[in-house]
Amino acid sequence: MAEAEEFGYRPGRPDWCNLGQGQPEVGRIEGAPSRLAWITLEPHDHAYGPAGGIDDLREAVAEHYNRLYREDLDSKYRKENVSISSGGRMTLSRILTTLADVRIGYRTPDSSVYENLLEYQLHRMKAIPVPTGSDESFILAPARLKEAVIANKLKAFLLSNPCNPTGQLIRDKDLKKYVIAARRSRFTLILDESYSQFTYGDDGEPGSEPESAARYVDHVEKDPVLLVDGMTKGFRYPGWRLGWVVGPSSVIAKLDRAASIMDGGPSLPAQRLAIKALEPDRADQETCAVRRVFARKRNHMLKALEGMGIRCEHEPRGAFYVWADLGDLAKPLNNAQKFFEGCLERKVLTVPGRFFDVNPAGTNRPMKELKKWIRFSFGLPEEKMNMGLERIKEMIQGD
Repeated sequence: MAEAEEFGYRPGRPDWCNLGQGQPEVGRIEGAPSRLAWITLEPHDHAYGPAGGIDDLREAVAEHYNRLYREDLDSKYRKENVSISSGGRMTLSRILTTLADVRIGYRTPDSSVYENLLEYQLHRMKAIPVPTGSDESFILAPARLKEAVIANKLKAFLLSNPCNPTGQLIRDKDLKKYVIAARRSRFTLILDESYSQFTYGDDGEPGSEPESAARYVDHVEKDPVLLVDGMTKGFRYPGWRLGWVVGPSSVIAKLDRAASIMDGGPSLPAQRLAIKALEPDRADQETCAVRRVFARKRNHMLKALEGMGIRCEHEPRGAFYVWADLGDLAKPLNNAQKFFEGCLERKVLTVPGRFFDVNPAGTNRPMKELKKWIRFSFGLPEEKMNMGLERIKEMIQGD
């Protein structure tokens, strides 16, 4: 963003196309309920609230997970299994802070946010990267996860699913194997499921349902699995700054104590709005519309990029990103940094792959392969997305 600002970029400028944005479009979309736009402040909204969130929202989140993923299971989430925070970054910060001095693993490439979050903790934990490459579709197979945990004596593992930036999705039996590995090897599995509502079929059709490891947790109090999500992505309310973590109540209690010291807790008005957003009929209408609209944008972006000679071999099964290989383009555009700079000159933002080479304190060997990889976002409105794609086409054609 700093480099883009040197070219004149400012958030909200209508002459720029942000194909690098990490938030979904926030306006009305086809088939979705009207946006929640009004709340009456209550007297208690002016006071401090519980650091871990109000009970009504914690119960609503627990029921949301039970309804979607655990309807036929005996072990159910309760409000004691939920902690509310001011967004996903704060949720992850709380989790990493409450972990004891441990060896924590993480996959790379993965969310660029993790680099700073882990770097802040290096004085008290050892962060071990587990690289994935194009030869394995940038997916960390369950067997490799288990192998990495044992070989490196890991006590925790962090990754996003669906993945930012690759759009790859660990699901079904593979996701179940992740949970089983955590249960048997007794390491804390931290799954950032912020994009859980964005799922797509192999044919590019909208996914029939969201994906979460919650459906494979055997006992909510015993399995060492922490699930992070919130209002930002799937419900398209990033400005509310409202996230949560779901897991064993003993861990949640520690997170709540950390919250009272670290940040004091989330906004009370935002929490009351979130309860309404999680009402079953409204929530299902919203998230089903999200999958339909974003699947259409996904398919259009893939077709447009491939028509320009940009290889999209690993098509996204989740999130709202296309992870693309520039290797077939002519020099210098086959280099992600040069491609990024060329796009800036045409007032288009993209994100070079090197930014997802999570490398706290720069102590690990860089992934050279990522020099030719780049992330495109289809999170923005369709008209704006198409404008950005057209400008990229003109750049490649030399117009």
